[in-house]
Formats: sequence, C-alpha cells, structure tokens
Amino acid sequence: MSLSFSRESRLRTSADFKQVFDITDIKVSSKQLLILAKVNKLGRARLGLVVAKKNIRTAVGRNRAKRHIRETFRLQQDGVGGLDIVVLVRKSFSDLSDRDLNLLLNQQWQRLKRRLHEREASAEARPDKHPT
Repeated sequence: MSLSFSRESRLRTSADFKQVFDITDIKVSSKQLLILAKVNKLGRARLGLVVAKKNIRTAVGRNRAKRHIRETFRLQQDGVGGLDIVVLVRKSFSDLSDRDLNLLLNQQWQRLKRRLHEREASAEARPDKHPT
C-alpha cells in the first residue's frame, strides 16, 4: 500500500482530463463538489483537480481545496483501484471548515468506492457475449 502522491498518481495532460469528461463511468455528486471517474487499464488511481477561480476567488482558498482533496485521495487511493478521477469543486466548497471538508471528502471517496464495487459486481453478473 503506497501512501505517496507521485507523478504517476496525477492526471497531467488535457487528453487525460478529456477522456474522463467524454467517457464517465461513475459520477458522485454533492452540493460542494462533483467527482467524475473512468476505469483505466493502469491498475492504479489517478487524480485530476478542477478548482475554478470563478468558484473560489482567492488563491489561498483554491490551494486549500486542492490540498484537502489531494490528502484525502492519497489516503484512499488504494481502495479506489484503477480509476482516472476528476474532482470539480463548486462554490460552496470554500464555506466548509477543515473538519467538514475532510468529512465530506471521505464520504465522497466511500461513495465512489461503493459505486465502483457495484459496477464490478454487475459486470460479473452479466454473461459475456461472444462474437459469432
């Protein structure tokens, strides 16, 4: 179990982000944020952040949001598996205290894991279709 947040754990290029936006397998939403995820073939989770100046006006606020998201992701990434994840922050995110932010983010990561496991279970339940 690696608890680092290395370069390999990040979505870095616009093409990486575009793939997640174009083909979203899992969505988790709350009033404060939206998480979009796409299954990847890398076997590890990668994270991309979208924290718009329109939603959080100050650089201090945007950096705080990114720091909390990265830290909670770092601790949860092994349970998330092979997903490319984009987290979009909404306006009300900056209204939360540090404690509430961590609670919200951990709840959202748990919801994402649950949706991933439901998706995997339904895929296993379906019989494979063989081309004729």
